Amino acid sequence: MRAETFNGYKELKLVELPKPAVTDGKVLVRITAAGVTPLDHTILSGKFPHHLKAPLVLGNEGAGVVEEGGGTVFPVGSRVMFFGTYGAFEDGTYSEWVAVQKKDLCLIPENVDDVSAAGIPVAYLTAQVALTLAGFRAGKTVLAPAIGGSIGNAVTQLARALGAEHAMSSTTNHAKAEQAKALGFNEVVDTSLEKLGDGVRRITGGYGADIVIDGIGGEVLSEALGVLALGGNLTTLGYSASRETTIDVTNLIVPQASIRGLNMFAQPKASIGAAWKVIVSLLKSGAIKPIVAKTFPLVEAVDALRYLIEGRPFGRVVLKI
Repeated sequence: MRAETFNGYKELKLVELPKPAVTDGKVLVRITAAGVTPLDHTILSGKFPHHLKAPLVLGNEGAGVVEEGGGTVFPVGSRVMFFGTYGAFEDGTYSEWVAVQKKDLCLIPENVDDVSAAGIPVAYLTAQVALTLAGFRAGKTVLAPAIGGSIGNAVTQLARALGAEHAMSSTTNHAKAEQAKALGFNEVVDTSLEKLGDGVRRITGGYGADIVIDGIGGEVLSEALGVLALGGNLTTLGYSASRETTIDVTNLIVPQASIRGLNMFAQPKASIGAAWKVIVSLLKSGAIKPIVAKTFPLVEAVDALRYLIEGRPFGRVVLKI
């Protein structure tokens, strides 16, 4: 499924392409499932902040089976998941075959199916790298707004599994708050009933959040800054609500807090490798578990994107290939 130009849903078309050649240390992967992300929609809509070349096969992450070029680390037939510049700066995973850089691959644990695995790389790698850069350690208090979304779910699960004092999220939707509770997310602020700051202070006994990982932007970022504890920090890495926000600088000055941005395309190989080790260990033990809301066949990629963006489901949307 290829974006012929970057001008909305109507530009995503089913095309036949030759199987990619395996050169320069790349590994040929037969894709079985592809994660659908807000980035795919941003690119398709022509709103990505970098100049990209069309036509472009979308898809930033995926899971599949090694067919050629994996060597002894990723032998033929092994199940792998990956994330990289695919679907942005080169053709991506909305496809039957992708030539993947070996450094981007990770073996899928035996207790994780391909559909679940396809929705792991972007969310959990971003979450783990962000937590590490923010100085996370056991006993810290963490807030990741927007439960149900990929970052909200991944940060909250990872922080809890790694020993956070509090691993909090939020939602504007009361039904989603109840759904979160049923899935074991016990520290969710329902902003249809109380303000984000009031909820965080209630949960933490007035302390606030040492770390905020925000993938939403807009007004949520502004409100989240107001919950930072002394010396706390906020990482901004997404803008599904809005690219613009208003900051009350006293929310940084008074608690001597800080704000930073995170671009996953710019992370060094060592950071990604270290994050994978943590994630795989927790997946194997069952301490973290990806949540898939719905799957679609590849030819229904437009419906999958629309469902993700407009339906705002609880969990990941995945294409089965």
